[in-house]
Amino acid sequence: MAVKATGVQPVEEEAVSHVLVVDDDPRLRRLLHRYLFENGFRISVAAHAEEARQTLNGIQPDAIVLDVNMPGQDGLDFTRTLRADGLDMPIILLTARGEPEDRITGLEAGADDYLAKPFEPRELLLRLKAHLRRHQPAPTPGTPRIVRLGDKEFDLERLLLQGPDGNIHLTGGEAALLAVLSRRPGEIFSREEIATALDMLEIGERAVDVQVTRLRRCIETDPREPRFLQTVRGRGYVLKPGL
Repeated sequence: MAVKATGVQPVEEEAVSHVLVVDDDPRLRRLLHRYLFENGFRISVAAHAEEARQTLNGIQPDAIVLDVNMPGQDGLDFTRTLRADGLDMPIILLTARGEPEDRITGLEAGADDYLAKPFEPRELLLRLKAHLRRHQPAPTPGTPRIVRLGDKEFDLERLLLQGPDGNIHLTGGEAALLAVLSRRPGEIFSREEIATALDMLEIGERAVDVQVTRLRRCIETDPREPRFLQTVRGRGYVLKPGL
């Protein structure tokens, strides 16, 4: 049975972000529902991936908070399924395993962030707000709105990548990375600078390489021979737009 959205704010004219919380622990679901609702979010909940999938048939949340270790389809595989289906909202994974390699695996699956249990609800709140802000950033003054990447165009205002056949799906992390590089085209960014801009410092610089690899699959004709998102050996990465 689909889970109905609960906790809708009474002031309809305010923009309220809608978060889907998916976790098999009923105590944690209740805690996050209450805490996030009290901090201005609309909340839907599901106990496992199948229930979440049914919920997504009726709503499209602005973000998903997703447990990794669940009965049935686990959070990593569900994340891959969501990305393959074209859903591009921020996904934050929750897990009892907090090692860097586990976080890298989460990013490779298409997640935007990874939070190890136990965690402070306020930390989740801050990360949610940060990812939602990055999902719709405004371009800086003087920055061109459209960045050309061969036969593709990236709209900095809408964080939308389009090709000859229409929209090209980007995860929140991929879109944020492309936006950071697009605002200063031709400038070399170190892995540390990118990790800082994307709030990935605690995960490690390898997480940046993972996002770069994923982004190249979206913008390059041959990701193994990148033309636009290039590696500068010993220094980092640079975006070189062009036709």
